[in-house]
Amino acid sequence: MVSYARPASLGQALELLGTESGARPLILAGGTDYYPARVGKALDDDLIDITAIPELRGIQELPEYWRLGATTTWSDIAEASLPPLFDGLRQAAREVGGVQIQNAGTIAGNICNASPAADGVPMLLAMRARVELQRRGRLRELALGDFIAGNRQTRLEPGELLTAILIPKPKNPVRSIFMKLGARKYLVISIAMVGVVIEESAGIVHGASVAVGACSAVAQRLTYLEAELIGRRINAGLAHKAKPKYFEQLSPLDDLRADAVYRREAALTITRRALAALAKPQG
Repeated sequence: MVSYARPASLGQALELLGTESGARPLILAGGTDYYPARVGKALDDDLIDITAIPELRGIQELPEYWRLGATTTWSDIAEASLPPLFDGLRQAAREVGGVQIQNAGTIAGNICNASPAADGVPMLLAMRARVELQRRGRLRELALGDFIAGNRQTRLEPGELLTAILIPKPKNPVRSIFMKLGARKYLVISIAMVGVVIEESAGIVHGASVAVGACSAVAQRLTYLEAELIGRRINAGLAHKAKPKYFEQLSPLDDLRADAVYRREAALTITRRALAALAKPQG
């Protein structure tokens, strides 16, 4: 390990990022992916550990959106009292590894790791999340779909830190759900997963977001399926609107967990199951 810093404030962290020369230091926001990947290897990276910064952790309700601090853990999300918009994200939080991983792993770490199988990303895409990015003297926002650029790639610029995830408040009542398919029930990397948010008015779909993960280099929203759902009555027939043609945009890979054909079919199946579950009477 060349250097390790654990700043106690956001200002200190941005100062460190702004003064580092050469290669960008790695940001440690839980380390649940970083350390296992380096078992048996020398720790020779420059690290800035942001988990001791109080203002980066926690969930706030603001007038127009919810703000999730970067180092908010999956356990924080799973245990928080949140509206139905967050039901799917809380389900996803309980699927991230085991309890130990959920206690240490953070929402920003999950996003910035940019794995195609990141459990949090499809649900956050369906929630139309934006990321808040800060560096010394500048604050900007990006839609999550624009921030993740590819497999293990983001739009994070030199000196920049992801400080929060912003979730806009819907104007109508909302239902949300997350579903995941893996080779076993727990501690599994996804074969396919889906996050769905439906905004309703008088029993009709007023707005819809459907995002599929682990079936492309980057999780994707199925915008044509979303358009098909809008205006439909929320009943048992809703699941049948998910048709194979809406999943052709996916580009799944063959790997040890599943082949591409199976992944695409699995994405279709779990999306139908998710829509069927959301169509049931809410109690």
